[in-house]
Amino acid sequence: MTGRDLPAVFLQHMERLLEADFPAFLASYDEARLYGLRVNTLKLSPAAFERLSPIGLRPIPWAETGFYYQGAAPRGGSETEGSADEVRPGKHPHYHAGLYYIQEPSAMAPVELLDPKPGDRVLDLCAAPGGKTTQIAAKLQGEGVVVTNDIHPDRVKALVKNIELNGVRNAVVLNDDPAKLVDAFAGYFDKILVDAPCSGEGMFRKEEEMAKAWEPAWTAKYAAMQHTLIAQAARMLRPGGRLVYSTCTFSPEENEDIIAAFLAEHPAFEVEPVERADGRAAWSAGRPDWVRGAGEPAAAAVAGTVRLWPHLVGGEGHYAAVLRRRDTDLSLIHIRRCRRSGYWGAPA
Repeated sequence: MTGRDLPAVFLQHMERLLEADFPAFLASYDEARLYGLRVNTLKLSPAAFERLSPIGLRPIPWAETGFYYQGAAPRGGSETEGSADEVRPGKHPHYHAGLYYIQEPSAMAPVELLDPKPGDRVLDLCAAPGGKTTQIAAKLQGEGVVVTNDIHPDRVKALVKNIELNGVRNAVVLNDDPAKLVDAFAGYFDKILVDAPCSGEGMFRKEEEMAKAWEPAWTAKYAAMQHTLIAQAARMLRPGGRLVYSTCTFSPEENEDIIAAFLAEHPAFEVEPVERADGRAAWSAGRPDWVRGAGEPAAAAVAGTVRLWPHLVGGEGHYAAVLRRRDTDLSLIHIRRCRRSGYWGAPA
């Protein structure tokens, strides 16, 4: 699919958002998409995989166990050896042995930001088909637990298959409505990933049928769902815990707007600004100027979130926000509001 094949309404919307960057964005769709795989460190190290792999590999800058393959390389880099005609990574015995997971390069970013550690209790709320769950499990290294949930029964089958293929032993697989999980897991998790269902605009080069079926109404439909999901996830995070919200879409209504509204409604949470350096240097900051309806402090905070644009990074479109629940629910914002209202007297 070329840029000119994308829906006209979508292109008009992106041109309004990106302004001077729009031509580069559009031109990126005329380039070959990049392919990635992530080494399963439950079974071997990246260095060991590089030694035995018949596939030409190049490191993905923001994922320590991720590689571009099939001659793919970041824009401006040289091609690696190997081709899809010679080796099909999805058919290779190494894949069926669970030595790696085929994953879009930008999709590796949210778990890198979540940064699970051995011993953590982690929730992957919208988990199927399991790419991010297996990435979390590899970081846990068998210590702690990853509770992995998806509401769709058919998708859970793929989730279970990938967990088994990757040799994950400390996963609990659920097939339930997130609303039903809240009471059972209130304040339980150290870290939560909400890789939310979305309109998928960032995957149009990869999913041409999705691009053809796309409608502007998808944005509002998914935004309502996302608003609910992140609020439910927040109730399951312990004080001091970390929550990463991510999508594979460009729509501000599903990204910055969701985070700004969440912050306004949940003063016990704050954005942990993402450092955009080293392997993340090509990432872009979230856009406070795209936020609608939220107050100034919440809107300003989204500058600490990140976007991965296909014309700037070696991957498809993604958005991610890192949120922290303060150590106490009685935040300074609550205290100030109570004092202003006269509910508490001024300090002596």
